[in-house]
Amino acid sequence: MKIGFIGLGIMGESMSENIVKKHNDKVYVSDLNKAQVEKLAEVGAIACENNAEVAKNADIIITMVPKSEHSKAVYKEILPYLNETKLCIDMSTIDPDISVEISKFVKETGAEFIDAPVVKSKPAAISGTLGIYVGGSKNAFEKAMPILSYMGSNIIHMGENGKGLVMKICHNTLVAEIQNGVNETIALAQKMGISIDDFATAVSYGGGQNFYLDGQAQNIKNENWTTAFSLENMHKDLGICQRLSKAQNFSMPGMENAKAVYDKGIEEGIGKEDFRATYKIVKAR
Repeated sequence: MKIGFIGLGIMGESMSENIVKKHNDKVYVSDLNKAQVEKLAEVGAIACENNAEVAKNADIIITMVPKSEHSKAVYKEILPYLNETKLCIDMSTIDPDISVEISKFVKETGAEFIDAPVVKSKPAAISGTLGIYVGGSKNAFEKAMPILSYMGSNIIHMGENGKGLVMKICHNTLVAEIQNGVNETIALAQKMGISIDDFATAVSYGGGQNFYLDGQAQNIKNENWTTAFSLENMHKDLGICQRLSKAQNFSMPGMENAKAVYDKGIEEGIGKEDFRATYKIVKAR
């Protein structure tokens, strides 16, 4: 079974490399950045000139692109090459309603389609231990499982098309709200003479212990903003959540507060830095 991978960015590069190393058949890759394509070719992938070449050759087509409009454009581009023998897996984080729209026109060709966004960041992409939330038919989910297992160690079927993305957006919004709480309290503690090390240790003794602080305290202390997951990507996800909450007429003041911090980060030009760089915004207030 031949696999195609479209989108070789920060996450897609490592996800596709895991497939190349673990799969016993050909893996075709494409990206607008030809240097990324060449990098994957060096570890055994077959470099393609464009997305259409990937779709022509692959039985399973995986996409990992930045935004809704990119995902929609890719599937419109490869639509002539889809049929009942193909399975499409979009691992991009996009608007759930756009993903459902894509699933409908893809499935009209006879091909199957699932949304399968990922959680965790670059280190987990490298180690193949991502969390993956899947939306689509049970049958398509089961077909995709062996391939998803090359990239992730925690994979869950959330329901019909779009539901994987709804879960991803809820997850990332929760992370952003936890992060905002960490940012505010750690900044207050510092202003009152408590070090970041002591703060993190003390929090670990109580009910406030959380995965974000455990993993990021030293990076915040060292002012290390090297990107594993960008501020602009989390800003995008919070924007999706804001649209979802408005569509459901559901107030989310915690999300709005966190998004305001991200809005400020984008305004100040630090969108390419890691999402933990929001600490600089909160501390400066």
